[in-house]
This record gives sequence, structure tokens and C-alpha cells, in this order.
Amino acid sequence: MLWGGHNGGLELRRSEGGLITVLRGRFPYGAPTVLWDGGRSGQARKEVIAPRAFAARINSGEDIYFLAGHDFEKPLASRSAGSLTLEDSDEALTFEARISPEMRAVSYVSDFMAALEANLIKGISPGFRVAPTDHAESVRSEGGAILRTVKNAELFEISAVTRPAYPSAQIEARAWRANAYPPDSGLVHSLKRWRL
Repeated sequence: MLWGGHNGGLELRRSEGGLITVLRGRFPYGAPTVLWDGGRSGQARKEVIAPRAFAARINSGEDIYFLAGHDFEKPLASRSAGSLTLEDSDEALTFEARISPEMRAVSYVSDFMAALEANLIKGISPGFRVAPTDHAESVRSEGGAILRTVKNAELFEISAVTRPAYPSAQIEARAWRANAYPPDSGLVHSLKRWRL
């Protein structure tokens, strides 16, 4: 399985009293990144995920997980549990994960939330396998580098990670209280917001 991170975002919301935690994220398509700079004598390796590259598995309704650090032993949400929803468009894959109070009581979830709130979680990264079909990917030379474009991939999970493969990856966390600001005001207390 391959992992990649994009300049996506992750937003954290807690309902009043901490009953439900909602994590929202966006994984934009079409943003190339350097996976390896080529070292002293090698060719750099770049990768880009094409629009709707994950569409087949998303549209099939198969289970997809939201994980802490690509660890299937640390699930945070899943489609089959009804706690993860996905939307795919030409611009981005967006998701919403709902973490119940029972899950918040689990030690690794508590550790993950503490790391997220401490700004140690740095990005979003999908876990996928390139589909075993013709034209699922293309590889070409581009300005002294090798560029791989993933056009069709089987998405198994999305992870919140400390070190995404894409250096421009962005993560945003917000701690909100109900009625703290007028709806749709866009106002967020500056000490509760992180952006990388």
C-alpha cells in the first residue's frame, strides 16, 4: 500500500460538553509533490494524484477507514461503522469523521486528540494501492525529474499523520463551543487555531 499526503486540511470540532467530536478534512487533487529529491546523483521523483483517482472504491461503498498514522490498529472512524462520510469531486476528496464519547475514552484516541490539539499532527495522508488496470498511472520525465500521475487507485484509508509525504500539507484544528460565535461567522478564537 502507498501513502501520500496533500495540501489538505483537517478541522476539529467538539460539541458542547464534548459529546461528539467531528473531524473534517479535505484532500485536494492535482497538487504535485517531490517524494525524493534525487540525492547527489539521482533523478528526483514527483507524484500527483489526479482528480477522482479514488472514485471507484468510494462510489462502490466499500469500507474505508480514518486512522491515526496509517495504523489499522488505531481506527478513528469507518464507513461501515457509520462514522465516516466521504464526498468526491474534481477538486478534492472531503471527509467527515465522527468520534463518539466511547471512542474518546480509548487510550490511543485520547493520545491522538492530545497530539492534534498540541499541533503535532501535521497533515492528511491517504493509504491506497494503484488499481491493477491499464492506464491507472502514468510516468514521464519532467524537467530532470520523474513524474508519476496516479489516475486510478484503491483507497483503503485516510490518516492524520505527523509527517505527510507532501511538505505543503496543511492541517487546521479548531475547538468550538456551541453558540460561541454566530453561525457562519467564520470567527475562531486565535489561540484555538493552528495552520501549517
